[in-house]
Amino acid sequence: MSENLRSGNTVSRDQAAVMNVDLQCVKNNTEHHTNQITVERLIVRRGQAFSLTLSAKRLDPDDVQVTAETGPGASEEKGTLSSCSTDPKRCSSVRKPWSLKVWSGSASSVTLSVLCPSDACIGQYSLRLRSGSCTGQAVLAVLFNPWSEDDGVFLPSEAERREYVLNEQGILYKGVDEYITNSSWDFGQFEEDILDICLKMLDVNPKCLKDAPEDYSARCNPVYISRVVSAMINSDDDKGVLMGQWDGTYIGGVLPSSWSSSVDILRRWIKYDCHPVKFGQCWVFAAVMCTVLRCLGIPCRVVTNYQSAHDTDQNLVVDEYFSDYGVRPKRNLDSVWNYHVWVESWMKRPDLSQDSFYDGWQVLDPTPQERSSGTYCCGPAPVRAILEGHTDVKYDVPFVFGEVNADKITWLVMANGSKKKILSDTKTVGQNISTKAVGSDSRQDITDQYKHPEGSAKERAVYDEAVKRVTGLKESETPRPSVQMKLSLDGAPLNGADIRLTLLVKSDSSKAQDLTLKMSAQVMRYTGNPAASIWSYSTDLQLLPNTEQSLPFTLPFTAYGPKLMDNNCIKVSVIASDKSQGQVYLVEKDVVPHSPELNVTVGGTPLQDSEMSAEVMFLNPLSSPLRNCSITLTGSGLLKQTEQSSTVELGPGQRITLKVTFKPYRVGPRKLVANFDSSTFKDIKVSVDINVRPSLNGFLSFRR
Repeated sequence: MSENLRSGNTVSRDQAAVMNVDLQCVKNNTEHHTNQITVERLIVRRGQAFSLTLSAKRLDPDDVQVTAETGPGASEEKGTLSSCSTDPKRCSSVRKPWSLKVWSGSASSVTLSVLCPSDACIGQYSLRLRSGSCTGQAVLAVLFNPWSEDDGVFLPSEAERREYVLNEQGILYKGVDEYITNSSWDFGQFEEDILDICLKMLDVNPKCLKDAPEDYSARCNPVYISRVVSAMINSDDDKGVLMGQWDGTYIGGVLPSSWSSSVDILRRWIKYDCHPVKFGQCWVFAAVMCTVLRCLGIPCRVVTNYQSAHDTDQNLVVDEYFSDYGVRPKRNLDSVWNYHVWVESWMKRPDLSQDSFYDGWQVLDPTPQERSSGTYCCGPAPVRAILEGHTDVKYDVPFVFGEVNADKITWLVMANGSKKKILSDTKTVGQNISTKAVGSDSRQDITDQYKHPEGSAKERAVYDEAVKRVTGLKESETPRPSVQMKLSLDGAPLNGADIRLTLLVKSDSSKAQDLTLKMSAQVMRYTGNPAASIWSYSTDLQLLPNTEQSLPFTLPFTAYGPKLMDNNCIKVSVIASDKSQGQVYLVEKDVVPHSPELNVTVGGTPLQDSEMSAEVMFLNPLSSPLRNCSITLTGSGLLKQTEQSSTVELGPGQRITLKVTFKPYRVGPRKLVANFDSSTFKDIKVSVDINVRPSLNGFLSFRR
């Protein structure tokens, strides 16, 4: 970055006509909600005026001109150059023009109010200033403005602006729909170097490399910017930030579950010349994208969808297959993920309708799943379009609709290759769609924003409408089976202990049925793909008419423990066959064993630049040793860098401890995030809230 960008004052090189430019960074950045980034350089939001003071030996307050330009080949035609003056006849711009007012002026000092229009391109600008015979230069950065009613990202609620633009800490939701887990994430969008990294990301995107003037011209549009960022978070087509990895091998990189901060990832990307950081999975992609959008001024939140369908052919039906011995094949193009994480951003969609029907939250998904117009990106897809089944609306609405409301068809594949339809499920896909609540750490369920109540007439009508707009067909109904099965847990499943379950089998038939039960358990990746088979059992059961019978069974830790890898759960499946009637029935359950406890304590008074301490401790609860144990500690505004313990082996009942002293360097609510990792227990996280107050010395200095 140039030194001029960091400077609050710049001086023209023409020593015969020197003009000093005071950018009033403290005042302007505070008023524009960018002072958390820095007050050493000017960062403003479009659609809102900022102040400049010009000083020289001889100025003319009635003759002031400002020219603003951004990007290579800046031009009025592309909206990347605009001139404004005290003389309206000398102002020029194709889009809304920049404008200025003189608040006060004399022969030696002029104070201006400069307005950057609400449709200006975001990014770094150069300003050329002239008054009388004096000239000067300055640089500034322009961001989107959720506080301006004229900006396409205007968000009316101040509480929501604080949450979705200004909050640097967040919560990500994972697990399964019956056992939702959460972990803290450090977005850190106001760390001082993050803005420059985000602008660099825009500059190395393929559209900019192909035609930079056109790309800079399009940076006025949040729809365009969000789509570019969605593509640039993954590295599949470009110099994107993160390389995805889902096969369980992470040699040469970091396990996705080890990350807890976007700042670490973005800094690593820029440090190594925009080479992709290894490795990411959906929640990491989404969290980093949230950081970038909030940094640029687009309101954003991270969203988790449970039982999330990946519909590869986008016919709004997900096909799943079981072999006749009761387990899933290794790979299937369609799948249902335990959970999938994306982001929503808030913006108007004038490209879709003249009214505001599609305005508001838009789904954006940076995880590389399917191509969109030839590129691995997704969205922005209006949440309103998904709710109403408008699958002919851009961008990528059919794919997102399928994620939250596809029907699931399960097939049994016989040894001879033939297949039999055994289940049609219209209700499972899209459960407990979750995001962090505004102003608190509680979970907000937003499923009703994506679909009408599951199984209702309205929900089925919307589904039929969505299918019709995509395929022109209507899905047929499937009759209710005469045998229902349910799997339930007997108590919370603890990682390190045997897991006990019960199978309930109920008959609606008036006749006795002889069933063959094939039970199995597989360790699954959260993407719905099997990693390893760990247990199987077969038995016969005579099911009496109109009765319910139970069958308890146990999954031993010795079977699942060595196979339960990073972010994997256990999928228990039971296939019941009634050969006399030729009927096959299926039930499944996802089990996520609960992790042991990680403890963190904090000491000291939370004052800026005052010393505090933190201690993180983990106790090995197993009767066997834990290998490769380590603890890391992160926190924007608290720790300048990630702290990490040495790697050790922990015997049964032994502890590992990390002690750190630190001085908070930014005020406001902060999160300290601790992570424990080992060969057996992967990335157990815990966080503590720290509300940092201004130091007494700083307060006294301010009072003076």
